[in-house]
Amino acid sequence: MKIKPRKRLFIGLLLGLEVFFALGLYILWYIPSRGYENFGRNLSVFWGWIFGIILIVFTLGVVFLVAIILRGREVRGARWLRGILVRYLLPVITGVGKLFGIPKDDIRRSFIEINNELVRSSSFKAPPKRILILMPHCIQRDVCPYRITVAVNNCRQCGKCDFNELTRIADRLGIEMTVATGGTLARRVVVQTNPELIVGVACERDLASGIVDTYPIPVIGILIDRPEGPCVNTRVNVQKVNDALETFLSEHSFSGEKEAAQASLS
Repeated sequence: MKIKPRKRLFIGLLLGLEVFFALGLYILWYIPSRGYENFGRNLSVFWGWIFGIILIVFTLGVVFLVAIILRGREVRGARWLRGILVRYLLPVITGVGKLFGIPKDDIRRSFIEINNELVRSSSFKAPPKRILILMPHCIQRDVCPYRITVAVNNCRQCGKCDFNELTRIADRLGIEMTVATGGTLARRVVVQTNPELIVGVACERDLASGIVDTYPIPVIGILIDRPEGPCVNTRVNVQKVNDALETFLSEHSFSGEKEAAQASLS
């Protein structure tokens, strides 16, 4: 299994950060080792051990991350990786990417892909009632008179936007789906519903910030398509949403959904 280009970007920047970090640690160790007679040498040995341990931990984190992506399943002892990735590395890597002129959205897409890989590798399962689907309002057609923000059951399933299929899937599975107009409302919904897993659909910025804000709740992020530009008449690959649910629902739950789908077509 090869590492996809999106994931390679974040990992490449991570490795670049490690090289820069290692160089900085070496300089901080080298200067006192050459600048003083006794105290300086002892200080350099002390900092050498401290910096060496930090660098080893950093390197092991990168190795574990690559191993999880290549294996497609969790590596024992590496569950802490997602927390470090979400809490600390995203803003740092974004800053490193800015130095090289890499657009923020490219880094966010890479971050979302790696986050999804880490969540999938955990073999996590949840019942339908503990899964939340968070959708952006811009997927609804801008000319639709039936506003479905928060109240998704207002959807008339006319087929003119992707909510037609998404609401049917959510109804069959008994999964709550909420349409949020922004990050504040999305966070409020998460606090109120307290899900065990979130399938989030949004743009790069909202998805990346949402993954950070809702940690430690596992989030699978699915990016929207913007054929008419940002925030208007956007689209989502419904199959990707379906696949995410299939991955994290118990086999019994998803089998029931398939049977219901077949019955509705007969």
